Amino acid sequence: MEYFAGLDVSMEETHICILDHEGVLIREGKASSTPKAIATFLADGPICGKVVFETGRMAPMLFHGLTELGVPVVCIESRQAYQALKSLAGHKTDRNDARGLAHLARTGFYKPTHVKSLSAHAIRSLIAARKKLVGQRVTLDNQIRGLVVVFGVRLPRALSPAFKDAALKVSAGVPGLHAALRGLFAAREAILTAVSAIDSDIKAMTRKSEVCTRLMTVPGVGPITALAFAAAIDDPARFKRSRDVGPYLGLVPKRHQSGEVDFIGSISKHGDVRVRTLLYEAANVMLTRYAAPLKLKSWALAIGQRSTMRKARVALSRRLAIILHAMMRDQTDFQIA
Repeated sequence: MEYFAGLDVSMEETHICILDHEGVLIREGKASSTPKAIATFLADGPICGKVVFETGRMAPMLFHGLTELGVPVVCIESRQAYQALKSLAGHKTDRNDARGLAHLARTGFYKPTHVKSLSAHAIRSLIAARKKLVGQRVTLDNQIRGLVVVFGVRLPRALSPAFKDAALKVSAGVPGLHAALRGLFAAREAILTAVSAIDSDIKAMTRKSEVCTRLMTVPGVGPITALAFAAAIDDPARFKRSRDVGPYLGLVPKRHQSGEVDFIGSISKHGDVRVRTLLYEAANVMLTRYAAPLKLKSWALAIGQRSTMRKARVALSRRLAIILHAMMRDQTDFQIA
């Protein structure tokens, strides 16, 4: 007889439910949200053919930890599970969610989702930290501009040395303003130092990675874009076709069809926001800064002439995602023609 388990995971405890192939409750309870504790709970009951839980912050750690312990675990998309669980129980409780996930495992009414490797999550954390620091630097720059504009001064570009000199020159002889700017610039320098250190780490990682070095042969693709894309894809073999990467990153138009209604809107914007933004920036660099003849650029410019340049950049971003995945899968460099 086959048995199936559902895990409703939280930060501290995980509710576990085990059902047989007919949906009869065999065992349920709680365990600490660690791979070892969950595996121990499951080992005390019947051997489960499938163990299902939802995506979330704890998913990478639990998935890889349980897999190493020999648990046949499957991770499913939380949005799909939410819609299914609403119809299985009248009240949303952790116990009912675990039982509902076990029913999904029993019926097979789910779509497994890929759980990225821990190394890929570490790279994504590095890129996310850099974006956060850059955002904080921009916030400080805007704060400094707002303080000195009261005195009728408009500062130059923030990353130029004249930015700091002009601001401090205005504050000379104004004790309160000078103290405020001194503190803001001290925090700004610390952030710039941290961003520079992260940039050095990213460059060192891309130099050691054959995949990133290969991806950077595409015009407009730099170290951050190459590293972020490689971490987002993680395993190229999980996509049957390279053109499936476009929908995965939310770069295809969303469609709603019901009866006589058939609406095609803007891009879906599903998936990794950072990677999608970086691909859009790479497309913009190719269209505006790359001067050599390139068929891919000519193709995008033709779209811009027929429609708008924004749609041309989106189309080029989608095409870049397809090309980069094919380069990762086939281990080939970009051919400029």
